[in-house]
Amino acid sequence: MSQDTKPMIVTCGLPYANGMAHLGHMRTYVPADIYVRSQRKQGRDVVFICGSDTHGTPVVVNAEKEGVTPKELVTIYHKHFLDIFTRMGVHFDAYGTTDDEENHIRTTEIVQKLIDNDYVYAKNIDIAYCPHCDRFLPDRYVEGICPHCEAVARGDECDQGCKKPLYPGELIDPRCTVCKNQAEYRSQEHYFFKLSEFDGFLKEYLEALKGTDNAVNYSKGWVTQGLEDWCITRNMDWGVKFPGVEGLVIYVWVDAPIGYIAFTEEWAKANNDSWEKFWKANVSANAGGTLAAQNSEIVHFIGGDIVYHHCIFWPAMLKGAGYSLPTDVVASGMVKIEDKKFSKSRGYVVWVSEDYLDQGFHPDLLRYYLSSYTSHTKELNFGWEMLQEKINSELVAVLGNLFYRSLLFASKNFGEIPTGTADPEILERIKQTTAEAIQALEEYEFKKYSDTVMELASYANTYFQSHEPWALIKTDKGKCGEVVYNSLQLVKALTILFEPVTPGKMQEAWEQLGLSGNVSDVLYEEALVPLVSGRKLGNPEILFTKLEDDKIAEMDEIAKKRVHLALKEAGLVPNEEKLVEDAKSKKEKASKSCAAGEKMSENKADSKDNKTEKHGNEPELLPEITIDDFFKAQIKVGKILSAETIEKSTKLYKIMVDVGELEPRQIVSGIRAYYEMDELVGKTVCVIVNLKAAKLCGVQSQGMILAADDGNGKVCLLMPDQELEPGSDVC
Repeated sequence: MSQDTKPMIVTCGLPYANGMAHLGHMRTYVPADIYVRSQRKQGRDVVFICGSDTHGTPVVVNAEKEGVTPKELVTIYHKHFLDIFTRMGVHFDAYGTTDDEENHIRTTEIVQKLIDNDYVYAKNIDIAYCPHCDRFLPDRYVEGICPHCEAVARGDECDQGCKKPLYPGELIDPRCTVCKNQAEYRSQEHYFFKLSEFDGFLKEYLEALKGTDNAVNYSKGWVTQGLEDWCITRNMDWGVKFPGVEGLVIYVWVDAPIGYIAFTEEWAKANNDSWEKFWKANVSANAGGTLAAQNSEIVHFIGGDIVYHHCIFWPAMLKGAGYSLPTDVVASGMVKIEDKKFSKSRGYVVWVSEDYLDQGFHPDLLRYYLSSYTSHTKELNFGWEMLQEKINSELVAVLGNLFYRSLLFASKNFGEIPTGTADPEILERIKQTTAEAIQALEEYEFKKYSDTVMELASYANTYFQSHEPWALIKTDKGKCGEVVYNSLQLVKALTILFEPVTPGKMQEAWEQLGLSGNVSDVLYEEALVPLVSGRKLGNPEILFTKLEDDKIAEMDEIAKKRVHLALKEAGLVPNEEKLVEDAKSKKEKASKSCAAGEKMSENKADSKDNKTEKHGNEPELLPEITIDDFFKAQIKVGKILSAETIEKSTKLYKIMVDVGELEPRQIVSGIRAYYEMDELVGKTVCVIVNLKAAKLCGVQSQGMILAADDGNGKVCLLMPDQELEPGSDVC
């Protein structure tokens, strides 16, 4: 068990209190809850903190749309999230709001400390102003063109393009999101945090930071590119007032993470404990800024889209104000719905309450799916049939089957835990599984944890089946009792090990074993403690039942209707006849896709021959397009990491390309006739990254590598004439 006695606090990124909880939220909160439960099973004293993010323009914008005050809006959704977390078995020790008095006081104190330490300065900058609405436009009240990649962007981030944070005055062609009219820039005094002064500190800090590679490595890349000072004030009434200045509030990405400290203060007051032991933990960093002297552990679980704020801005702010620093940042991968990019506006969303809990699904099924589908840092794909297959083949067929058959047989034939001795081989297997499972969570590998424990369940099923207790009971009840005793010992161990993942169902199993108390309070080491013979068993009941086809079909239909309605409202589905036509042609297109990929080069040549025959030596020109049409194609620089042949094809390669994202892109390209595999690896190429995904010869392709074709059989890749970082924009 863990020997670490440092105080540990675990936090989750704060959900915006302006909308309902969806599956994407659970990708962060469920693994964090599993981690906390596991730490407690190792004997760690952990405080689990979160709260609602109630400030910022998204809240104000939604409140205006709903015709309510921001305070009224956040009160509604704060209660909603509290209810969802309770129903999902995610239990925080404190769950506050950033509008709590404690957060106003703590934010003001930290900002004033930064001012006193000369890390904040005033500067006149251009702020978007809407003459029609007669007001300055903060963040999401303004949109325009990103100055870096020329994609449509909102005021604080290029959310549809390069993902870079944007600063006031940077947007090209700003427009008011309320009235849609042209905005103009006007000079106004605002306040900036000297983030650039923390460059050296952050480089050293990130070398010591633990967590997931996607968080740490992504942040190192940002620091390498150079840091700009952050504007930390906004023109709003709703929020924490900037000290000593009328009409300005503190930027939401200052007061939101400070909420972690404020919520800890609320917990400390309620429990007569200290918040300083976490956030003022004798930090005495050396000249390099490492964490050798920090006497607390601060673990942040966040979504992959807010890494910059938690690994760069937040630790710099804490350092500047003299607070403890995060020791681990754990970033989750993104979520897809039925292989489609998660999108509320397009209907590709699963609402936790409406679509899942209110439909009668047990929270533990989703908890298991989220933890065991894929690695925490990779993209998670959710589909109702995928959920059905995973639950039925694993929780039902393996774990649930073991529990019910073992407990039912024991109850019918003994009525109590029979006399027996724990087999040393079984105890060693339990010990080994526990050690491997704990190590998996130390590496934030939740899938590995679930898979490791499920392997023990498979072992237990094999043990029960191979010893045939149903036959032994007829010839040697004593020997049969030994087999049942050891089967129940395995059930006990699995109940303890699976509790962090499926807490509700494991409590039921614990009671069926006739054991008292809450299994959530039981340490891992108890899994090796032999059962007490003669203890009366509880009533055996089936823990996990199959997800039936008709229920899954019902959920699929709900999902399809939502997508159809969203697309129709967006004007992307003009009429029902088009849908029927598309459905008829879908199968034909799919069957031709592989052949199309195979014939790509030949078709190009045929096309060029036809053009020459028709027009002589003049090339055929396509219809003219506007500059806006051109910019619909998002082209980025990529580096080829690997290439391999596709079994069903003689023309295509499956190529993995780094385009500056958390994970490489898989692209199918018809350049096999022109390049050897080894020749491609390491090349810097140009990639269209917003091309709709397609399958060629059964292999999914997530983009297009650009190449030039002279029409005479010569094809070459388009490559920059200088070395550029993957993800650089082609413009």
